Amino acid sequence: MKKIFKILGLALLVFLVYFGYISYPKLDLISGFSAKSVASGHFIDNRSQEMIEKGDNDIDMIKLSKNKIDENGKSASSTVYGLKEKKAIYREGLGATLINDDFNVSKPYEVPKRTKLENNLTFPYGNNEPKASLPNGMDTVFANVDYPKLEKAVANAFDTKGDSSLKGEQAKQKKKRTRSVLVVYKDKIIAEKYDTGFNKNSKILGWSMTKSITSAIFGILQKQGKIDVSKPAPVAEWANDERAKITIANLLNMNSGLEWEEDYTKISDVTKMLFLDADMSQAQLIKPTQFKPNTHWNYSSGTTNLLSGILRKQFKTHQEYLDFWYSALIDKIGMNSMLIETDMAGNYVGSSYSWATTRDWSKFGLLYLHKGNWNGEQILDESWVRFAATPTNTSNGRYGAHFWLNAGGHFPDVPRDMFHCSGYQGQMVFIIPSLDLVIVRMGLTEEPEFDFNGFLKGIILSIKK
Repeated sequence: MKKIFKILGLALLVFLVYFGYISYPKLDLISGFSAKSVASGHFIDNRSQEMIEKGDNDIDMIKLSKNKIDENGKSASSTVYGLKEKKAIYREGLGATLINDDFNVSKPYEVPKRTKLENNLTFPYGNNEPKASLPNGMDTVFANVDYPKLEKAVANAFDTKGDSSLKGEQAKQKKKRTRSVLVVYKDKIIAEKYDTGFNKNSKILGWSMTKSITSAIFGILQKQGKIDVSKPAPVAEWANDERAKITIANLLNMNSGLEWEEDYTKISDVTKMLFLDADMSQAQLIKPTQFKPNTHWNYSSGTTNLLSGILRKQFKTHQEYLDFWYSALIDKIGMNSMLIETDMAGNYVGSSYSWATTRDWSKFGLLYLHKGNWNGEQILDESWVRFAATPTNTSNGRYGAHFWLNAGGHFPDVPRDMFHCSGYQGQMVFIIPSLDLVIVRMGLTEEPEFDFNGFLKGIILSIKK
């Protein structure tokens, strides 16, 4: 009997050692994600710790973290089983930044200069509320819109409340976890709905929708004649090897051929970058090539943060870099709620970290719907919008220049001209030029848990051509 216990004890010891070897390095990522999420959600959108833990952090493994908010120090810290403490600090204008032990919290820092859109216009070209007393923020009723059908389609995107007896298809409603839906038709809001705890002023993290913002900054610089994306990327470290042939356009199309692993379920290039790196613009820069440019599509958040670093070098000072994103795009189109967060080195985390209200996210979609024109001012060239919505080689019609596409019919019941910004957990800004339509959905689930094709189909069918 003693021999059996010894064998079982040895087996348990081996298991614990193996588990520790495999899992211990992940604790940095778990506590890092949690600390950053709590700090951002609390200080940017005034969410309680409980709300963040039950919503944003309700993810396998991340739920293991124990979090603490320091109101006076404007920071949040997280540990897992008391180990691997990570801390994120909040700075007004820069958002929350995950820091390491080498970061000097007392060092002075620059913040972007902001301007607020002030006029007497209503949405989308102004921030005034519609004067008409119509439901759901509408200021126009379209004769060709079946509003009951539209309302049903929008409501169907949200979880059904208070009925534990639901079964089958109805029970799936409990898993949709939608936070907001906004439908804009011909520049007018025709439907708007929010989940409990959220409203038109709630700032929601767009995750990888930030990539489309980063792309637009390149489009503005190209229109101004300050950059040419068809030319090789200005990366000094690539000058004397095969990477010298990689163009900015290759990077925007995610077909540079550079090595990169985008896997959020384990320790990978992307998780190490987001939760360990001080300078996120370097993660992709140091990678070797695996393929020739324009021959192999590979989605990479590291590529976008490399592009953010390239953008930074287009300006004489760090202050000019910080200001330009807002003055040339974000504040210019009235996305005054938007905040793009920075890494420890002061780079915008162009891959992942931008916050805005649902209405402001729709304004970005409307800019592209109108081919780069904003209330009479051409901010982006029409050719740039075409470039963004043109399929990347080898992407099977799914990806353009930091925008996702429906050219290949991924959503079978949606027009093929639809293109969209897309972020983790189903943050979406859908742009459908043929229907003069922009649809925003923010939430905590994506395909297959959330049926985006069915969601879009329901809205589209409510609008008669």
